[in-house]
Amino acid sequence: MVNQYGRCINFSAGPSRLPEEILVKAASELLNYEGSGCSVMELSHRSAQFSKIITEAENDLRELLSVPDTHAILFFQGGGTGQFSAIAMNLLSNPNESADYLVTGSWSKKAFEEAAKYGKVKQANQPTKVFTSIPDSSTWNISPDAKYVYYCANETIHGIEWHELPKSVPENIPLVADMSSNFMTRAVDVSKYGLIFAAAQKNIGIGGLTVVIVRKDLIGKSQPITPVTYDYKPMFDNNSLYNTPPCFAIYMTNLYLKWIKKEGGLAAMEENSKVKSKMIYDTIENSNGYYHSPIDVNCRSRVTIPFRVGGPTGNSDLEAKFLKEAISAGMIQLKGHRSVGGIRASIFNAISIEDTKTLVQFMEQFMKANPL
Repeated sequence: MVNQYGRCINFSAGPSRLPEEILVKAASELLNYEGSGCSVMELSHRSAQFSKIITEAENDLRELLSVPDTHAILFFQGGGTGQFSAIAMNLLSNPNESADYLVTGSWSKKAFEEAAKYGKVKQANQPTKVFTSIPDSSTWNISPDAKYVYYCANETIHGIEWHELPKSVPENIPLVADMSSNFMTRAVDVSKYGLIFAAAQKNIGIGGLTVVIVRKDLIGKSQPITPVTYDYKPMFDNNSLYNTPPCFAIYMTNLYLKWIKKEGGLAAMEENSKVKSKMIYDTIENSNGYYHSPIDVNCRSRVTIPFRVGGPTGNSDLEAKFLKEAISAGMIQLKGHRSVGGIRASIFNAISIEDTKTLVQFMEQFMKANPL
């Protein structure tokens, strides 16, 4: 189903679908932003116009998430992957300090491996080759002298989401979370975290921008090797304008945050997320094994849902046909990550309940037309 703009329903894991109304707004301002005589992409990052954009984006984030004054909001380039390095270099003041990582999927594993370059990090849960659940906290080994404990709140590749704070982490140890794929899909008590980061291109914007929310008392302890553009102190001191920031990405996030506020804020985003994910999981569970989710029920993601077609290991012919016919029906980017295969539906904030109904109806029709 293609809409009036010729657009499909984009279930991509990132860069992900954007609300059409902010695309229309951005298009209208592309050549001449608010009478400035130039595009928003041509504005000086030192100009009054851009200062208004970045200030509004920060203020809206602080309001929507109820970010306390104890925490700074910083805007970085380098993607979420850049923060794998930046976190270790900023929160471990020297290579002899340690941190613990809870590894529950590919992204937390990559972050752990990157941090090992800059300090004595260890995996606090038992290693596993197959990521289908969150190990029980009774099996974790958290060091009392760890400078922080790190986890990925939603593993996009495997479809594992933490639905509550990690247990067994001492309160005196800062909690660090990669929230790239479930950021702004629900309310979060920011005060419980030392640091939260999120790449924008899933739920609040486009590629090129990463939001970092960091407790102010953790700033200013970076290792000497830390590149200045990844050092939280100069970025904080200069309101994220130490150098030219990703101006257009910040502009798009500013528009996206205003859209979230207009749609009802995080309460509405969370309710939509629950409704959308339940529709898909119900379809999987009611398919008598035709569709299969490998993830334990208590940690299934609300926003990235991988599944197989034709049984637990999938039927390659059926899955290829499913993807081909989905494209013909106007639904794109449903192919699972190359490391796990199968199908993956990413249902971030800009995917509506109606979009999800379209997918569910297609799944039901496909199952009837292609019996095992």
